[in-house]
Amino acid sequence: MLGELPAAAQNRLVNAMHTIENLLAVQSAQEPAYILRPHQPGDMGWVVYRHGALYAQEYRYDERFEALVAEIVAKFIQNFDRRRERCWIAEKDGEIIGSVFLVKHSKTVAKLRLLLVEPTARGMGIGKRLVEECVRFARQVGYRKITLWTQSSLRAARGIYEKAGFRLVGQKRHDSWGHHGLVAETWELVL
Repeated sequence: MLGELPAAAQNRLVNAMHTIENLLAVQSAQEPAYILRPHQPGDMGWVVYRHGALYAQEYRYDERFEALVAEIVAKFIQNFDRRRERCWIAEKDGEIIGSVFLVKHSKTVAKLRLLLVEPTARGMGIGKRLVEECVRFARQVGYRKITLWTQSSLRAARGIYEKAGFRLVGQKRHDSWGHHGLVAETWELVL
């Protein structure tokens, strides 16, 4: 049956099967089904690639979005301050399944960047945990506020931010990544 499906449809089906498997495994697991770790060589390429591929697939963003992610990642690595910044990589069975960055915006303000959870790992609480790690670390190192920039169409991420206590503080329409009328949002969490 699978052999007659186009390759893209086969991939979507297998990803859906992994999602079902992960959701059922989380219900019965005693230990977390994944780990969070600091970034290491090779991870930044994955972050750029997966953002480009996933946002093209799910939101039809063009390659200019991938270029933006590459710029953010390059700036993070080139200016990395290990005392005030972090990247967390979520990993399961040796495979990367998610990531997030917390970067210094100013002495008192941190910026949450590039939250991503693989479709096969959604529903496991990874996005929530990645954001919680950002908030915990920001408090630990003395930031007073965390800000983030997202798009109104990213409903799942927006829900995670809202549940973590972030508040929407600004919106602006823009044309980017092959789309007209996107709505960019700025969210903040006072620590």
